[in-house]
Amino acid sequence: MKHPASREFFAYWDGRRGDARAPDRSDIDPNAVRELLGDIFVLSCEAGYPFRVAGTRVCALFGRDMKDQNFPALFAAQSRREIEEITAVVADEMLPAIAGLTTTSPRGVTTHLELLLLPFNTRAHAPLSLTGLLAPFDTADGVLSELTLTSWRYIHPPQERLVPRALRKLKVARGFMVYEGLR
Repeated sequence: MKHPASREFFAYWDGRRGDARAPDRSDIDPNAVRELLGDIFVLSCEAGYPFRVAGTRVCALFGRDMKDQNFPALFAAQSRREIEEITAVVADEMLPAIAGLTTTSPRGVTTHLELLLLPFNTRAHAPLSLTGLLAPFDTADGVLSELTLTSWRYIHPPQERLVPRALRKLKVARGFMVYEGLR
């Protein structure tokens, strides 16, 4: 991670998760990351990964409110499929990811940004979502155009064997459960 905001948000997220693969959404306290809120967003894990919440600086980068906008639609055609796959892995396998992005302003000035995607722990009967941070390295020159993915990697892959998502959901189920079986 190169951007100080990415490092700070990741350190907070990592501290909140403890021994789990990811923290619960309710474990993230906005007051603890108050200075970063403008760069933070939350995506719903539905078709198109729409924004649930987007910070003021994220909205300012694109010149509009990002709520309900599709996240992959912000990317150029050559990067769109790859960012969809990265986002799916972050959500489904609970692996954080970091990416380098570039874009060009209407005046032709290239802007470099860093994207951090962090999963939330899955909870029974709760919609899947993930959080992230989008921060430019320099002051953006006006409203940005389509983003291009230049580099990416997953952060700290788990040492244990990955368990399918359906089994992870059972692990977090609480209370009385009925299992169907043989007579």
